[in-house]
Amino acid sequence: MKICSLASGSKGNCLYLETGDTRVLIDVGMSLRETLLRMELCGIDPSGVHAVLVTHEHIDHIRSAGSFARKFGIPVLTSHLVHRKAEKYLKKTQVIEFESGCAFSFRGSRIDPFPITHDACDPVGFVIETDEGRCGSVTDLGVVTRLVADKLRNCRFLNLESNHDPEMLMNGPYPWELKQRIKSRHGHLSNAESLELLHELAHGGLEALVMSHLSEVNNHPDHVVRSTESFLRGQNVCAPRIVIGDQFLPSRVLEI
Repeated sequence: MKICSLASGSKGNCLYLETGDTRVLIDVGMSLRETLLRMELCGIDPSGVHAVLVTHEHIDHIRSAGSFARKFGIPVLTSHLVHRKAEKYLKKTQVIEFESGCAFSFRGSRIDPFPITHDACDPVGFVIETDEGRCGSVTDLGVVTRLVADKLRNCRFLNLESNHDPEMLMNGPYPWELKQRIKSRHGHLSNAESLELLHELAHGGLEALVMSHLSEVNNHPDHVVRSTESFLRGQNVCAPRIVIGDQFLPSRVLEI
């Protein structure tokens, strides 16, 4: 199993995941040129990717999903509602539609797109399961529902949003309306909310953890690293390798 955060943040998101016989990108929110450059830097062959999975239609998640898929002759997997909303990005692209909440098979993998709360038309997180185990990814959600926690249990790898520090957000330069949107049930998870979710998901088989979608203005990687490491030491259940998703640089490739 291999994982690499190629980009994470409000300017673009892209996660590479290789498990079993399946290699996918979850979202392609950068330019195609930048996506290919970062894959080259990480030693990832873009022609070996089998599909692009799209979480929702916001530009920082779908910008180059269609162009990447067209270049390499692979499908984009997304919901019918997101397909309709993002049609201009997916023209002349092979699209395989799924229904949020309904798992399906792809190349021997079980892909489970589950609904989350965000200010988008049909946002989802993903659990991908193969003979190598379960991988879970959820970002861009305003609240952790019971469903989210249940879906992400028993994963070997997790990609979790840790968007903002509430104090930095409230004391920061954003207009009040944007602060309220970020804090709302349809916004983004705070560092503390992300750790509350991790508290439910921690188990002895969790081997790797990417903390994602950090705000450049209302968060700092050092805060997330310290709080996550402190939490993991305190619960003494697992000791996963931790990566902080970065907006401008890809992470190292994690092999588990």
